[in-house]
Amino acid sequence: MEWFWSTYIFAAGLVLGSFYNVVGLRLAAGESIVSPRSACPECGRTLSPAQLIPVLSYVWQRGRCAGCGTRISPLYPAMELVTGMLFFYAYWALGFSAELVTALLFISLLVICTVSDLYKKLILNNVLLFFLVPLLLLRLTTAPLSPWWDALIGSAAGFLLLLFIAWASRGGMGGGDIKLYGVIGLVLGTVPTLLSLFLAALCGLLFAAFGIVKNGWNRKTEVPFGPFIALGALLSYFFAEDLLTGYWMLIALFLS
Repeated sequence: MEWFWSTYIFAAGLVLGSFYNVVGLRLAAGESIVSPRSACPECGRTLSPAQLIPVLSYVWQRGRCAGCGTRISPLYPAMELVTGMLFFYAYWALGFSAELVTALLFISLLVICTVSDLYKKLILNNVLLFFLVPLLLLRLTTAPLSPWWDALIGSAAGFLLLLFIAWASRGGMGGGDIKLYGVIGLVLGTVPTLLSLFLAALCGLLFAAFGIVKNGWNRKTEVPFGPFIALGALLSYFFAEDLLTGYWMLIALFLS
């Protein structure tokens, strides 16, 4: 039965990843996620069920609209595949447990925020609030951290640290990023939250350096930080202990 559940959860991640694309795009644009039906943004052609199959539809259509031939953004299948793979890994790492529910909600939140930030440079309050409530209940009941109050300290630390960075950088950090880190801290706890911020900053710095060298970016170039926050948060969620152990081993080796 293990293969069945692994396949099922992966497929569920693909389908939900497709839905999260819609949620992130439409809510950021102030549109309904229920109607109208999905359509090509260029020619307005309504997509058939066969054209809505996650990842496969993109491959079959060779990345282009079947009606007008406009190139479809590869971000759509990429987010679908990433969501499916993250769901699969969460199940593989955690099994059926309350923590798995926490992980799937956490992944869902970060995927939606990544989509909305990439397309509109927005992290939406209603999305954060929607996920905050169940995540808070899980951390205070069936899926607590040890000690349980570390979730609350982590949430406060994440929020206040990003708020300080925004103040120190005179608006260099968006309000959505600040509130997102309040939710991230709730899930991760204090130390993993600090680690996730370091990882997010490191990944963002490397990406910016690449953009400067490759594309001639400058200080005025706007780069959404949400995707790097999501990456840092997920790395910290799944691998914080291993990363911290490796870090201290390197420090000990360096000092010896």
